[in-house]
Amino acid sequence: MTAAGVWGQTVGQPEAVRVLRQAVADPDAMTHAWLLTGPPGSGRSVAARSFAAALQCPEGGCGTCLECRTSMDGTHADVSLVATSGLSIGVDHARELVRLGSTRPSVGRYRVIVIEDADRLTEQAANALLKVIEEPVSRTVWLLCAPSLDDVIITVRSRSRHVRLRTPPVEAVADLLVRRDGIDPAMAAYAARAAQSHVGIAKRLATDEGARERRHTTVSIAGRIRRVGDAIDAAADLASIADEESGASSADRDAAERRQLLERLGADAASRTQPPHVRSAVAALEREQKQRATRFARDVVDRSLVDLMSVYRDALVLRLGTPVPLVNTELGPLVSQVAQAFTPEGLLHAIDAIGTARERIDRNVAPLLALEAMCLSLRLPR
Repeated sequence: MTAAGVWGQTVGQPEAVRVLRQAVADPDAMTHAWLLTGPPGSGRSVAARSFAAALQCPEGGCGTCLECRTSMDGTHADVSLVATSGLSIGVDHARELVRLGSTRPSVGRYRVIVIEDADRLTEQAANALLKVIEEPVSRTVWLLCAPSLDDVIITVRSRSRHVRLRTPPVEAVADLLVRRDGIDPAMAAYAARAAQSHVGIAKRLATDEGARERRHTTVSIAGRIRRVGDAIDAAADLASIADEESGASSADRDAAERRQLLERLGADAASRTQPPHVRSAVAALEREQKQRATRFARDVVDRSLVDLMSVYRDALVLRLGTPVPLVNTELGPLVSQVAQAFTPEGLLHAIDAIGTARERIDRNVAPLLALEAMCLSLRLPR
C-alpha cells in the first residue's frame, strides 16, 4: 500500500477523498448515510471500501493494519459489502440488511454496510431501507453507490450526504495499473485510453488479450456497415460477442454453485431424481444464475456500444479539428474512414443512435432488436 494508505486506489478524485477523510478525522463532519455517485469506472465502490476501512482503522486508513486489509477485501466482521449479480436487489434482501444494520458492531468502531449497486434496489427494497436511514442507529453507517442521484429514490437521497466522483484522468488510471498491477507503461497507457478511464475495464484490457481482440472486432464494425445485410450481420456479431463472453464467464461458476448446493443439502448429484426440497432449491439457484447471466450479457453489450461510440466520437473530433486527444489513436485509418464518410451532423446522428440502443436495452428491449435498429442507422453513406 502506498503512502496514501487506503485512498491510494481511489484515483483522480481529490475532492471526494478530501471530504471522506475529513469525516473520518472529524466527528462533526460524520453522518450515518452517504451516497457516492459517479459514472461507470469512476471508482465508487473502491472509494466506499476505502472509506469503510478508514472508519475502522485506528490511524484513519493506514492501509496496512488488519482493519484496513479486511475491510478492503470484505472479510471484516463489521463491514458488509453488498453487490448484486442479478438484475435487482429485492425487498427480502433489504430487510436482512435492515436487521443487520440494527445490531451494534462486534469488533470495530462502526458497523458499515456498503451497497455497491444502490441503483438496483427495487422501490420496495429502497423503502425498506428508508426507515433505518430516517431513524439512524448509533454507530451504523450506510454507504450507497449509484451512477447518479436520479438512480436513487428521492426520499433516500435527500437523507444521505452526497459525494460525487468524476471520470478520472487517463494518466491517473495508467499510473494505477503500473503501480498496483505491474503493467508495462505502454500497455497501461493504451488500456486506460481505450477503456476511457474505466479502471476495471482498463485492467482487463491490459491483462487479457482476448478482451483486446473482442474490442477490436467491435470497433471495426464502424467501417463495414454499408448495406442492410451488413447492418443485420453487425448486430448479430455484437449479440454473439456478449453471449459468448457471458457463457464463458458463467459455465464453470454455475456448475460449481450447483455442486456446492447439493453438497450442503446432502443430495446425491448423480441421482436422476431429487426430493422436492432439493428440486426447489436448485430451481431457485437456476433462476438466480439466469438473472446473473442476463445482466452480465447486457453489461457486455453496453460496454461494446461504448467502445463503438468512441470511434464516431473520434471521427467527430477529427472532422472538426478539435484539439482533444483521441480514444482510438491506434486505429487512425478506421477513424479517418468514418470521418470522411459522414458529415458532422451524420456523426452526431450515429452517436445518438448508439445512445438510444443503450437506453432501449436498459429498458428490457430485446438486445438483438435494439442492435439491429442501431446498426441500420450506422450505415456508411454511399
